[in-house]
Order: sequence, then structure tokens, then C-alpha cells
Amino acid sequence: MRRGSHAATGVVEECRRRGADCAQVFVSNPRAWAPPSFADETAARFRQAWGAGGLGPLAAHAPYVVNIASPNPGFLARSRTLARRTAQSCDRLGVDLLVVHAGAGGSGESAGARRRAARTLRETVAAADRVRVLVELMAGTRGAVASTIAEAAALLEEVDDDRLGICLDTCHLFATGYGLDTIDGVATLFDEFGARGLIERVGLVHANNSAFPRGERRDRHAPIGEGAIGPEGWRALLARPEAAEWAFVLETPGDVASHAAQIALLRSLAPA
Repeated sequence: MRRGSHAATGVVEECRRRGADCAQVFVSNPRAWAPPSFADETAARFRQAWGAGGLGPLAAHAPYVVNIASPNPGFLARSRTLARRTAQSCDRLGVDLLVVHAGAGGSGESAGARRRAARTLRETVAAADRVRVLVELMAGTRGAVASTIAEAAALLEEVDDDRLGICLDTCHLFATGYGLDTIDGVATLFDEFGARGLIERVGLVHANNSAFPRGERRDRHAPIGEGAIGPEGWRALLARPEAAEWAFVLETPGDVASHAAQIALLRSLAPA
């Protein structure tokens, strides 16, 4: 089991400071449409530095502006282009995983939104060479293409490409209504994943607590030691044998010292 956090530049050094052995980065401005842009020499230095650090996996998150299911044709086209360019840049940098939000459509058009999202994901996976594309489940927010396990299964079936994986976000799952705060709730989640044959598709977990109670459909992250998911839930999740092969990456508030403390807490809650 690997544990890390979102990091900025100098990712190897930041991992060391946090006590992390994996990380997530942005490869371009997360709130802008400009695609990633860097010289071959820069990409080579990054690959070399990360490879020499003995860490991994390294994930990248697609820019937040990307909506792979947008009902606006112009916005959708820009999203598809940026997702493809991001995947290609991840290949150049030696990134292992690329996380893309499942996206959202308009009111009352779930099937159409899922079709658009599936096409975007197929194109993104096709543009990737080395990097594995993961679709991140949402927090049950309005129009979301995939927040539940059933919705994830439907989306993956529509994409029809085994190379596509899943990124779980503990805050999102909790906001959607999954009982990650209890032992039974965690067991129910894994039972549903197993029944739909999706366990092996999980490539990354965003380890985030929730600032709001279960089922509120509000995506507000909280530090691991705070929020509505208490120690019992974290222990149950981290004790699952399926999770032993997963990487857990923080996307929580806090500085380097706070993230180091949260990573240490995650380690203390996991089985010895």
C-alpha cells in the first residue's frame, strides 16, 4: 500500500518532506485551457528525477476545466482536446496514471451525457501510450455521469476498453451515500464492487475526509484526522486486502507539515 499527496514542483523533494512514497501532480494550469507545454529536455529531466527517486506511482490530474460530458459542443470539443493533450504530455513525463473526472451533463439527459463521456474517455485512452487513464467517480452532484458503483459500471461498459481504470475518492463516495464511516458500510462498498467485477479496475484512491455528513452530495474535503469519516471507517478501509495494492493520495487542505501528519496517521490506521 502506497501513501502520498498532491504535490507541486520538485515532486521528489516534496514526497520526502511529507514522508510520502507516491504523489499526484498537475502537468498544466488546472484552471486554464492552455495545454501542457515543456521542452524535451525538461521532460527528460523530470523522468530522470522521478525514476531515480525510487517512488511511485506518479499520478497526474487533468485540469478542472475539463468536462468530458459537457452538453455544450464547443466546451466538449475543448475538453476532449485538452484531455488528449494531457495524456500525451503524461507519456512524455513518465507519469503512470492520469485522473479525469467523470464529468456532468444537463438535467434529465443522463444517457446522452454518458455517451459523450464514454467517447471522450475512448479518445483519451487511445491518445495515451504509457499512462493509464482513470475515470474519477463524482460526489453525487447534479448531472454527474458516474458517482455510484452502478453508474461507474454503466460508463465502463459504454467505453468498452479494458485499459480504462477507476479512481475512487473517499469524500466523493461518502458524499454520494456510501457508509465509509462504519465497518459494515465499507464491507457493503466492497461487496458491490466485487459483484460488478470492478475491483481490478481501481488504480488510485484519493484519500480525503468529508467536511459534511454522509449523503450530503457536497464535495468538500477535510483532513484525514478531521471530518465525518472517523478512525473506525479508515481502519476498515485500509484493512481490506484489496486495498493492499492501491495507492492512497491526499487531496486535503494543509501545508507540508499537515500532509506529513496525515500520511503518518493513515499509516498508523492501517494493519501492521
